[in-house]
Amino acid sequence: MAEITQLEILVLGALLIVSLVVVLGKRFRIHPAVGLVIAGVLLTGQVAIEIPLSSELILSLFLPPLLFEAAFHINLNELRRNLGTVLLLAVPGVILSMVLVGGIVEWGVGLSWPAALVFGAVIAATDPISVVGIFRRLGAPKRLEVLLEGESLFNDGTAVVLFNLAVATIVTGSTNWTGGALQFLWAAGGGVLIGLGLGWVISRVIAGIDDHLVETTLTTVLAFGSYLVAQQVGMSGVLAVVAAGLVNGNLGPQGMRPGTRLVVFSFWEYVAFLASSVVFLLIGLQVNLTSLIEYAGPVVWAIVAVLVARAITIYGVARLRTSMPLAWRHILWWGGLRGAVALALALSLPAALGAEREVVLVMTFGVVLFTLLVQGLSMGPLVRRLGVISRSEAQIEFERRHARALAARAGYRHMEQLHEDGLVSSPTWKSMAPLLQERQRALTQAVGEIVQSEAAIETQELTTARAEALRAERASLTRLQREGVISDETFEEIGAEIDLALSALPDDLSQVPASARPAAHLVAAIIHDRDLESALAVLTAHGLQATRLQSDGAFLRRSRHLLLVGIPQGELERAIEALGRVCRSRVEYLPAPFPGFPVPEGSPMQIEISGATVFAFRVERQEVI
Repeated sequence: MAEITQLEILVLGALLIVSLVVVLGKRFRIHPAVGLVIAGVLLTGQVAIEIPLSSELILSLFLPPLLFEAAFHINLNELRRNLGTVLLLAVPGVILSMVLVGGIVEWGVGLSWPAALVFGAVIAATDPISVVGIFRRLGAPKRLEVLLEGESLFNDGTAVVLFNLAVATIVTGSTNWTGGALQFLWAAGGGVLIGLGLGWVISRVIAGIDDHLVETTLTTVLAFGSYLVAQQVGMSGVLAVVAAGLVNGNLGPQGMRPGTRLVVFSFWEYVAFLASSVVFLLIGLQVNLTSLIEYAGPVVWAIVAVLVARAITIYGVARLRTSMPLAWRHILWWGGLRGAVALALALSLPAALGAEREVVLVMTFGVVLFTLLVQGLSMGPLVRRLGVISRSEAQIEFERRHARALAARAGYRHMEQLHEDGLVSSPTWKSMAPLLQERQRALTQAVGEIVQSEAAIETQELTTARAEALRAERASLTRLQREGVISDETFEEIGAEIDLALSALPDDLSQVPASARPAAHLVAAIIHDRDLESALAVLTAHGLQATRLQSDGAFLRRSRHLLLVGIPQGELERAIEALGRVCRSRVEYLPAPFPGFPVPEGSPMQIEISGATVFAFRVERQEVI
């Protein structure tokens, strides 16, 4: 029997710890990143195995999937609308932060200016993964999430480039500001161009392939390949990955089938989860509590420097480009957490720093630990206290009524079960049952009244109900395929329709249902008979109602359907894109429609049928009679 190696024990142990921490984190509402750091710190004195951690390991293995997954899911239109602010924070903001942090620690800690500047570059990149997780769970404004995550994506690349320039200054002993600026532009601009180019090429290749395994593999090649190619030619690998992820995430899915999109999204969600979990666990394991206590003074100065520099950047620099609520600025300031990039850069500090290397390394770990534990744990209460995520009185009242109704139903079923088990006598049950039933009916009616009176709550109920119905359909379809009732081809086709309907469900449950909003456009879509069910399903998933008119297909002898759909403002492009995904062009063969028609003898006539013909008309006036 083969002996289990130490590495295998480490890997299995890490995965078990990650699973346990995530489960407990959900129970106590702690983000996995924060929980894993705490677990790592607690295990530091218990684990006898020394885990070697290098900057190359983090930058080459863990960072590309984290950056690619984050960029892959960012909506390019949302990013474009906030690009000015994001770039202002990610480039001039990072440079200013590096200089301010360097100046404060030089004065307070007594580091030399080159070493202080290196520390400023190390700690400049933000890593708000736990903050973004809180935003998504609580439903923060989308723009605030894009600002925080977009800044993080781009400032990672800026910080790495600045760090390399600062280290080069120490190693060479000379400072060339002009050359440094040109090198910065070359590395950053070149990395972005490489990422854009490779992202576009892979997206075009994916559009010509119909295999979810190959397409997923190509995105993996793109994530790691863009980083390695850029690094090999002296460009910014970090910015190359970000650019590649943005392009592939916004262009690539357009050439994928709905089922493939779900596979790719799920794959990258898992890879990013695994990479971030391991990184944060390792951060906790690498913390040397003895060193932190020994260098407590420099660590405190470093934390103060980071907070002051972040405040000047958010409250000062960001104001030059955009206006935003003061509460948002508070969130952006306190949400500037540090993580994997800072750790990787600190571990790659050159020996030329001498004795100051240890000080910079400990200060980096201290800042990362403070931001993750103190800022990360306090972010949820801060977001609620500042009112960034506000619920209406109607939503709170709906939650109360819904809870009372569910509790009453559970009480009724419990007493009914006790009666069936003989633990409650029949006379007592006959006396209690009408009262419990009446209370349950009244509470259920109260829930229905508030749902009918509030459009936002109605949307939430409808979306949840649609999602549950579609998941039930998917489960039933899987069972039919497993039992051999339907073929794999039918399973793939219908499964893709259900997956598309699921992916089309709105993310923002507070918006008014599309069917309840006035129509800005009238769409007339001519649909092939074979695509009718898919078209109706995807329109329903978007909350749109269609009126269907059927024709006999004229000389083509195939039924066609005319769908009339009222489209509210801002939904036209999404509706047309959704129809384009489910309505496929096809080739059909028909006999000559009349004698003498120019068709080769003995051959049927070949006709290409379009998937859908869509006409869109602007609605100037709408009346409900």
